[in-house]
Amino acid sequence: MLSTLARAATRRPLTVILLWLLFLLLGFGLGTGVFGRLSDNVPEVPGTESEHAAQYLDRTDPTGESITGVVAGAAVTDPGLRGQVERAVADVRNIAGVAAVPDPYTTRGLTAEDGRALIVPVTLKGGLDDDAEERAVDAAADRIKRIDAPDVHVSGGPLLGKQLGERAQQDVKNAELISLPVVLALLLVVFGGLRAAALPLVIAVSGIAGAFLALFAFSQVTDISVYAIQVTTMLGLGLAVDYALLMLVRFREERRHTDDVVEAVHRTVAAAGRTVLFSGLTVAVSLTGLLVFPSVFLRSMGLAVAAVVVIDMLAAVTLLPALLTRFGGRIAPARARPEGEEGRFFARVARFAARRRVAVLATVVPALLVLALPVTGMKIEIGDATQLPSSTEARQLYDTVDAHFPPGTGVSPVTVVLRPGTDAGTAERIRSLSPTAQARRLPGGATVVRLQPSGRVDGTEATGLVERVRDIRGGEPVQVTGPAARLVDFRAMLSDRAPWAALTVLAGIFVLLFAFTGSVLIPLRTILTTLLSLGAALGVTVWVFQEGHLAGALGAEGLGALSLTAPPLIVAIAFGLAMDYELFILARMREARQRTGDDQEAVVEGLRRSGRVVTCAALLLAVVFGAFMTGGFSPILQIGLGLTLAVLIDATVVRMLLVPATMALLGRRAWWAPRPLRRAHERFGVAEEPAPRPPATTGV
Repeated sequence: MLSTLARAATRRPLTVILLWLLFLLLGFGLGTGVFGRLSDNVPEVPGTESEHAAQYLDRTDPTGESITGVVAGAAVTDPGLRGQVERAVADVRNIAGVAAVPDPYTTRGLTAEDGRALIVPVTLKGGLDDDAEERAVDAAADRIKRIDAPDVHVSGGPLLGKQLGERAQQDVKNAELISLPVVLALLLVVFGGLRAAALPLVIAVSGIAGAFLALFAFSQVTDISVYAIQVTTMLGLGLAVDYALLMLVRFREERRHTDDVVEAVHRTVAAAGRTVLFSGLTVAVSLTGLLVFPSVFLRSMGLAVAAVVVIDMLAAVTLLPALLTRFGGRIAPARARPEGEEGRFFARVARFAARRRVAVLATVVPALLVLALPVTGMKIEIGDATQLPSSTEARQLYDTVDAHFPPGTGVSPVTVVLRPGTDAGTAERIRSLSPTAQARRLPGGATVVRLQPSGRVDGTEATGLVERVRDIRGGEPVQVTGPAARLVDFRAMLSDRAPWAALTVLAGIFVLLFAFTGSVLIPLRTILTTLLSLGAALGVTVWVFQEGHLAGALGAEGLGALSLTAPPLIVAIAFGLAMDYELFILARMREARQRTGDDQEAVVEGLRRSGRVVTCAALLLAVVFGAFMTGGFSPILQIGLGLTLAVLIDATVVRMLLVPATMALLGRRAWWAPRPLRRAHERFGVAEEPAPRPPATTGV
């Protein structure tokens, strides 16, 4: 297959380049439409009680979602300001699609005790289509913002999703402006020439276009989270650079042995292309674990990120060979170095780890386990506006309310639906759970009871309230919904499905690594060492963002929990990225072993030939992830830090120390497989290798 792709790219390079150019235009034209289709409804899980209750309310409740305005910074009793607020309230009530706007001066709890702030809640009508809802929200927000006061902020409901989408778009642009020049500078250092350094950026831009196009396509059939933009873009950019770096390093090596550019491209695709193919497949397989979860958010993220990985892989084995065919003759071959000089540092590290294998294992493994300890106390929450940068509208509204109103003001209530036939005593016990409970009859005979928790929207008070309602109801037709109920159901879903997701991923990775190596022990060793680096990275992320250590250095704060989006995405993506570096190293080890037959020397040779590429790739990925951490959005900070640490720990401590130590400990047994599996690998395993090289050209 790879030979076919290489021949197609070298025979018709202009056709391949033009097809990819069309793809880029689609990605940056049509694909960017996804920014207007983003959703912040992360915790929804189809089939759960909270989702059934929410759907019932959508069908029967004459009122719909709401947005919130806050006016502050001046005495709200000032006649001029009061007149403006009352006129604004009257105007908003007359907007088509608005169901209710209470008077903040006569409604309890909407005016601050200090007299310097008031809240204007706007409830929309139920059953509005998307266009009608958007018009109503925009008109209401615009009218409230025309109130002349020092601080006027509007957010919440559908407006929050729109604001987050705009913020995500700005963060992506800023991250690209930061990361691309830095990546180019690093590539210039690696390759020593602009032509070679620019090619990975071409592949990276293809990855970004692919991210936009894939997300836009999925947005036509499912909700796409606001988090998806940053995550898929950062991964698409990083992996594209990784794959292009691996291919270019191999191409320059092949150019040392032949002046024929096309032949060098064929050899590059046959050798490094095989590694890229398996690397892309392992990352994609790692993300299939997200498909096991019924959460729309996790499934859409898994599909979108896997699609971006496949696009990066295809660009590396089709677009890059075509570009090399056209322009590769102007790229200088890798400099020939004296025997033993190339990769000397990495060879020394590998020999040290192999000789001191027991000491290395006894030191590194406990250290990584210590770093992973905070994972045992990890908590996940939906989070509130404190996760957002202080410059966002939603965060400014939150901070203003927090500064002027009692704790818990504005927190989404726990919503209880009492269907017809609910026992009156049960209903009364549920209402008694909150002294400020509000009840409202719905068409059809059901009753909605809203219980106001005393703490955060997804804190222990709110989730405890959900669990108490579910304990009290017994067999009564009572359902609970709202953010806290969705969090409880989301946690239960993760707990139930996580073992199956892990089994799916580990089985897929095992099969791919066996197909790549022909060994059953190397996949097991790889999985165990990868779990160590992953646990350490996640542990440090918990230590920083949940417990608050050094969070201020990242422009964040300790929130007492991680965003529920962070752990599953860190685990899935970091596991796949770790496979990248493992395959880079194993490919070189395998070549050396087949060439020399010496298992111990193959370990050293594998690190010697791949160490520089792995280190550069990890550094470039860290730059990309770090650039996305400049946006200040806490969930993205968490994902960015977790992935950065996972990449750096894996590429240094694990791949440079644990891999040679464990391979030396296993010796020849590392490549063992039972006879039936060995025969299966000989028949079905992918073993495409470059043809024997001709003698090196004189003077190269």
